[in-house]
Amino acid sequence: MSENKDLTFEQAMEQLEKIVERLEKGDVPLEKAIAYYQEGMELSKLCHKKLSTVKDKMTKILTDQNELEMFNLDEEV
Repeated sequence: MSENKDLTFEQAMEQLEKIVERLEKGDVPLEKAIAYYQEGMELSKLCHKKLSTVKDKMTKILTDQNELEMFNLDEEV
């Protein structure tokens, strides 16, 4: 995953979408499907971490400017 840490959010999402497309085709050997799944989970965690970082930064910016005390990012589960 060390190479994934340098990805932008957009790059990680693009890679994640490609993995999902490959897995949805259903013609991937089991071992390769597991590897894709593991990579997808790492990318998903990376995206979540980046979104959390942005949320924290936005909360600080808005709080520092006395514009808003709380900034909530609606999450879909």
